[in-house]
Amino acid sequence: MTRRLAEALIARPSVTPRDAGCIDLIRERLDALGFASEIIDSGPDSFRVRNLWSKRTTSRTDTAPEAIKTIVFAGHTDVVPTGPLAQWTSDPFLPTERDGKLYGRGASDMKTSIAAFVVAAEQFLAARPDAPLNIALLLTSDEEGPALDGTVVVCEALKARGETLDYCIVGEPTSVQRTGDMIKNGRRGTLSGRLAVRGIQGHIAYPHLARNPVHELAPALAELVAIEWDRGNAFFPPTSWQVSNIHGGTGASNIIPGEVVVDFNFRFCTESTPESLRQRVEAVLQKHGLDHELAWTLGGRPFLTPPGTLVEAVRAAIRAETGLETELSTTGGTSDGRFIAQLCPQVVELGPPNASIHKIDEHIALADIEPLTRIYRRVLENLCPA
Repeated sequence: MTRRLAEALIARPSVTPRDAGCIDLIRERLDALGFASEIIDSGPDSFRVRNLWSKRTTSRTDTAPEAIKTIVFAGHTDVVPTGPLAQWTSDPFLPTERDGKLYGRGASDMKTSIAAFVVAAEQFLAARPDAPLNIALLLTSDEEGPALDGTVVVCEALKARGETLDYCIVGEPTSVQRTGDMIKNGRRGTLSGRLAVRGIQGHIAYPHLARNPVHELAPALAELVAIEWDRGNAFFPPTSWQVSNIHGGTGASNIIPGEVVVDFNFRFCTESTPESLRQRVEAVLQKHGLDHELAWTLGGRPFLTPPGTLVEAVRAAIRAETGLETELSTTGGTSDGRFIAQLCPQVVELGPPNASIHKIDEHIALADIEPLTRIYRRVLENLCPA
C-alpha cells in the first residue's frame, strides 16, 4: 500500500543532503522485483549526497531491441528544513493522519510520489512480469539544496556509458486542487548574473573628483529593464529579466561609492538561449561604456515535451483514473527535469497538489494517494499495450 511506504519515508528526517535511509528502503523493494541497483555517492564528506539508479530490463526476447523503450521515474528523497518545530501541529517526522490528510515533511514534496512509483511498478510487474518495457528509478538526496551532486551526477554517468532513456516522469507536486489536474511538460531555464560596475570613490561634496558608478549604471539598467527579450510561445511566457539585489556604498552618507554590484536573473523560454541573452546584456553594457565585470551562472536550460507519446499516455491515465482533462503547464521554478532532459527526449512532471509544500504542516489528502499510484501504473500500461 502506497500510504504505508509514504509514511515510512516521511518518518526518516532526510533534510538535504541527508537521505536518512530512504534510498535503502526503496532499493530493498526494487531488488525484490528484479531491479539492478547502483548507489552513486557524490560530494565532500561535509555534504555527502546519496543517489540511486535502479533499472529492471525486460526479459522479453520476441521483441526487437529498438522497440523496447525505457521509462524512468525520477525524484528526490531530501526535504527542506522544518522551520520552527513549535509551529507544527504534530511532529514533522511523525506521519500523522488528521482530518482526512496525512501530515509530515515531504508528504507532498515528494515522498508520496516516490512511494507511488514503487507500488505502481510492483502492481504493473505483478500483472505483466514479461512486459516489453524497461523500468528505472532515479533518486537523489540533493534536489532541495544546491543540486550539484544529485541527479546531474547520475545523468552524467548514464550519458558517459551510453544509456538510452525514452520517457521520464518526475514526481514533483504539480497539481493544484486534485491530483492530475495539472502536469508540467516543460520548465523555463534560469540564468543568473552578477554585474560589478566600477567608478571612483570620493567625497560626495566633490563629485568632480570622483565617478559615481550608480549614476553611470542607471541608463543601462533602464534600457535592460525595457528590453523585450522574446515573446514566448504556445507553451512558455516571454522571457523575464529581474534584478534581485543592488549593493553599493560604504553605509556613510557622504561618500560616493567606488563600485555598485547588481544581481539579476533570467527565467527564459525556448525562444532564447543562454548565449543570446549574454550577448544582448553585454552589448548594452558596452554601449554605455561601463567599466564592469560580469559573472554568469547557468542554473539550467529550458526543456519542453510537446504533446506526443508520453504526454498522451499521461493524459489518458489521468482521464481514466479521475475523469479530469489535465492542463499542461510550464510555470514555476526549476526541477531536476532540466538535467534528465539532456539525455531523455520526453520528460513530464506529475505529482500531488502543491499548496502545502515547504510550509509548516505540509500534508497530502489521503484521497490523493492511491489515485496517484494508479495513474503511474496506468501510464506504464499505456506505454506498453498488450
